Amino acid sequence: MTQRLAGLLRWYADVGVDLAVDAVPHDRFAETPANSEVTSYARQPAPPLPSAAAAGPRVMREAPPALTAGAIEAAALDSAAAAQNLDDLRDSLSRFEGCGLKATATRLVFGDGNPDAEIMIVGEAPGADEDRQGVPFVGRAGQLLDKMLASIDLDRSKVYIANVVPWRPPGNRTPTPLETAACLPFTRRQIELVDPKILVCLGAAAAQTLLGTKEGIMRMRGRWLSYAGGGKDIRAAALLHPAYLLRQPAQKRLAWQDLRMLAKEIKRLQLFVND
Repeated sequence: MTQRLAGLLRWYADVGVDLAVDAVPHDRFAETPANSEVTSYARQPAPPLPSAAAAGPRVMREAPPALTAGAIEAAALDSAAAAQNLDDLRDSLSRFEGCGLKATATRLVFGDGNPDAEIMIVGEAPGADEDRQGVPFVGRAGQLLDKMLASIDLDRSKVYIANVVPWRPPGNRTPTPLETAACLPFTRRQIELVDPKILVCLGAAAAQTLLGTKEGIMRMRGRWLSYAGGGKDIRAAALLHPAYLLRQPAQKRLAWQDLRMLAKEIKRLQLFVND
């Protein structure tokens, strides 16, 4: 029985269910009609609303208008553009209120690695482990990413890692277009400040968002693309996401081909020649 329960909990974690509905557990056996006070109160009709005359004159106040998607994106653009370095950008992002994911996430997951790196890696959004630690790609997918980098003599001291969306969506769901659009100006400014020579997009979502394409990952991978930002074009590649490779280990052969392509470009550009 213990093994079955442990397996069920692992399955819940794998599909993203890692939070209880309430902060504390409930004793459902105690919540019975025997609690007559609660039951009788719940069955009583609601008291009538006071009449307009009894209530007296009221001042009608309009609720403040909700910000439109365009206004949110414009605020993000202004805030991101004002950042002169990565520390400024992190502070601006931590104060930004235009993305609802901030209210449900535990931590801001900004970036990791070498801020002066010539290779920048960008995924879609943090997961549960990243949300707890505030560092991108530290869970199972992150551990696989570290092994993938090591296979071509790279590590986190030679790359900079971030996500398009820096807050974890609840249950690891896909970020909505509005959430992505609100965060994208900060990600673009992050890429501009790091100023890499190679941009690696992990997974279809990150590649489609940053490279402005609707192609699937299988059509994008295996060839060099271009990222336009900061007044320049950066060599870009779309790689299979490590989380996808954990679910489809047979596709690791394609990932190895892409890593070899990346290694050849590193050699051609003569990166890390003094290391």
